[in-house]
Amino acid sequence: MLGLVLLYVGAVLFVNGIWLLGRITPREVAIMNIFTGVVGLMVAVFAVGQKDLASVRLAGYVLLFAFTYLWVAYNQYIDADGSGLGWYCLFVAITAVPVSVITLASTGGEAFLVWLGLSWAVWAVLWFLYFLLLAVKRPIQKLAAYVTIAAGVATAWLPGFLTLNGYI
Repeated sequence: MLGLVLLYVGAVLFVNGIWLLGRITPREVAIMNIFTGVVGLMVAVFAVGQKDLASVRLAGYVLLFAFTYLWVAYNQYIDADGSGLGWYCLFVAITAVPVSVITLASTGGEAFLVWLGLSWAVWAVLWFLYFLLLAVKRPIQKLAAYVTIAAGVATAWLPGFLTLNGYI
């Protein structure tokens, strides 16, 4: 399931980065956000059905991001300024920091867990940039766009692709 989610998170982050650069219209980018949000929601529902703590934890973490994508899509259709989403992004960023620390502290030298812990750190920074852009209204759209694209490729698309093809 992780490879599936990561593949589409990589796609949505890439597309959202292109949108932040002004190369895709807001309504056009909404469909990728809806699709990725629904994929994350379905994976989370399936995970919760497993009824063990690790699966419920996975569901909670996946939903942090799935809800972000659904909110982005919603904002596209109502033409919102994103302030509320920006404050939610601060919540995600703050949550991602201890997840990163806990994951890195429990790697036991396993490369995948090191990557996952570092990815959580990158996601914390990325969602904090969204907070600054949307809630605080800092003029960092271009920076946020490039970081979004890079994070999408490095922390989601590539690992998702490798996982789905049995390399991870």
